[in-house]
Amino acid sequence: MKNLFIFIFIALLSFGARSQTKSTVALDIVQKTNGETLKGKVIKITDQDVSFVYSGETAEYVIKKSDIAQITHSSGRVETFSQQTAPSDTRQKDQVSMVATPVDHHNKIAILPFTFVMDNQPGADAIGLKAQQDTYGILSQHSAGYTIVDPRTTNAALIQAGATKDKLMGFTMKNLCDILGVEYIVDGTVTQAKGYQTSSTSTYGSADVKRTDGDKVSKVSGYGGANSMAVQRYDVSVSLQIYMDNNASIYNENHKAFLSNTDGSYSGPLEYLLKRCPLYRK
Repeated sequence: MKNLFIFIFIALLSFGARSQTKSTVALDIVQKTNGETLKGKVIKITDQDVSFVYSGETAEYVIKKSDIAQITHSSGRVETFSQQTAPSDTRQKDQVSMVATPVDHHNKIAILPFTFVMDNQPGADAIGLKAQQDTYGILSQHSAGYTIVDPRTTNAALIQAGATKDKLMGFTMKNLCDILGVEYIVDGTVTQAKGYQTSSTSTYGSADVKRTDGDKVSKVSGYGGANSMAVQRYDVSVSLQIYMDNNASIYNENHKAFLSNTDGSYSGPLEYLLKRCPLYRK
């Protein structure tokens, strides 16, 4: 009987030790960009995803790398993930977020006032502000997965930070991203130059002829004139650049209007470039 009690006592001690060891097993800790912390086991890491199993469960979950800030492995090694831009066909399915936080740049876009150049000289600021607003209008309708900062907020933040038009060259794109709290900055230039001029002339006239009974002309009266009209045509082009908050340029293209126009419109080249930029969603 004494031996039986000793056996049971030893068995209980062994079971307790195993339970304590199990409860103190180090776990992998996944820290997400939204502040959420996951504890469990990292099963696999690919170029785009991380496979993860929660502690005490068996179901395997797949997490996008773009949503992970870092992983602290059970060994103590810390793996930090740079924010990578996922493929467009993946990000197109992302939910639209219209809530911005000052410290989180991820998936947020600001558009700078465009530079307007007329015949190789600085042009009216109003044109640059209009191009900024038009760009905002287009991207707002085609930007699933991104937050677009409205131009008024962007311009106010720039002025308050001293990044006015005459001092803008003294700021890097990273500086501006930090001021605006965004991951991407869209910058552009509208260039307008006088092209060829067309002219047209039209003439008009009228005459009254009075004759006598002998069919002789006794009086001729009338009037005439001519109208001339000249139409100025313009060559218009738009250049568009997109930068990230690490100063990297991810898009730099220029497009010229296919045909000269009479009103200097830049809408065609602008829409052409935006539809082909990495931030545009159909």
